[in-house]
This record gives sequence, C-alpha cells and structure tokens, in this order.
Amino acid sequence: MTNKTTHFGFETVDETEKAKKVAGVFTSVASKYDVMNDLMSAGLHRIWKRYAISVSGVRTGQKVLDVAGGSADLSRLFLKAVGSSGQVVLTDINNAMLRVGRDRLLDEGISTPTTQCDAEHLPFPDNYFDCVSIAFGLRNVTHKEDALREMKRVLKPGGRVIVLEFSKVAKPLEKAYDFYSFKLLPKMGQMIAGDADSYRYLAESIRMHPGQEELKTMMEDAGLERVEYFNLTGGIVAVHRGYKL
Repeated sequence: MTNKTTHFGFETVDETEKAKKVAGVFTSVASKYDVMNDLMSAGLHRIWKRYAISVSGVRTGQKVLDVAGGSADLSRLFLKAVGSSGQVVLTDINNAMLRVGRDRLLDEGISTPTTQCDAEHLPFPDNYFDCVSIAFGLRNVTHKEDALREMKRVLKPGGRVIVLEFSKVAKPLEKAYDFYSFKLLPKMGQMIAGDADSYRYLAESIRMHPGQEELKTMMEDAGLERVEYFNLTGGIVAVHRGYKL
C-alpha cells in the first residue's frame, strides 16, 4: 500500500512526516515568535486577532477552546470577553509554543487550563464549547478536514468556529507580497530568530493553504453552516466563521 503524501510548504512529504517537520519549525521559532509576528505584520496581527474576537460573538460566562493557541494572544483576549464566570482552554500540539503561551499568561497573573493536543483529535466532550478558534494554525494541520470536524464536534449547538488564517491576497498586491514573503521574510527570520528556513516554510505554507472560497467549502463539508468570511488587509488574512446549528 502506497503511503499518502501532503505538502510541507512547497515540498511533498509523506503524511506521517508533516507533523514532525512542523513541530521542528515551531520548536525552533517559539522563543522569537511574538517578536517576529510584530515585525512581519508591522503589528497588524494584533488588529486581526482583535477583529476575530469581535466576530466570534463571545460573551460573559461562555466556554472557549483556543486550538493551536501558541503564544496565547487569542486566549488572553477571550479571557477578557468571557470574564471570571467563563472558561478559556489554551491548546497547542507543540510543547515549546504552549509553554511560551502558558508562561506569558502566568507572568500576567492569569491561570487558565492548558492542554497539549492535536487539532485532529481534540480530547474534549461533544457539545461543550460555545466557541472554538484557530488562528494561524490550520494551514499547518495535516488533515484540515478532520480538524474542522473535530472543532464542530466539541461545539454546543448554536456555537461557532472562528478560523483566522492567511488567505489569497488581492491581485494588485500579489507581486509586492511575493517579494516580501520570499525575499525579505527569510532574511528577517535569519536576523531575528537565526532561522531562515522556518520562515521560508511559513511563507510557502501560506501559498499552499486553501483560499477564501475553498476554505469556506471545507468548513461546510465539515458540517458547519452559515459559513462566511471577512477579508482583512487586502485578503492577506481572512476570518472565517461557521455555526453548528
């Protein structure tokens, strides 16, 4: 039986190898992840994340699952939205990234449940969360359709999945965006994080990720309804929202 293959950036790899390779990338960049995010996006990632929180509709007392939450940017914002009567569970498959997020919250005097887990196999009961989010993580998942089905499974009826991810940029921006992604970004990665290859992979992974309409269809195929998306910064990123009805 022939092993199935998938994409790791522009490289074709065995499906069983992708998770290990992605883990290597994020273990390498974890300590400089936030600094690089600010540099790469000129701080815009903070605005994109706040927008994702606003369209999530999360309210006081609700339960939120932050999948691939890494350095806990979304978890921190969700914690403010749900208040002391709510709950936010921070998860990531990568231990180094999860430690960064957990330690950041603890340094700010914030304690919230933290779990290392795979987005394709969430260790949570059915119909538990009011909102499940994944920000800049779905493109690194080997079987995106499985992860989306798992997110829907753990949602309560009426709950929503929020996907914040790089997407298909508007055509007039393509040339400048390609130059930035493939020429400047690896150099920044080398200078700041000492790792050009990981940031070259991140640029490639964005190009291999489904565009707005394709991801909308994937979410619908996973059983989510009323799926819509909101383009930000010329389509560089998009927020997708789908409901479990």
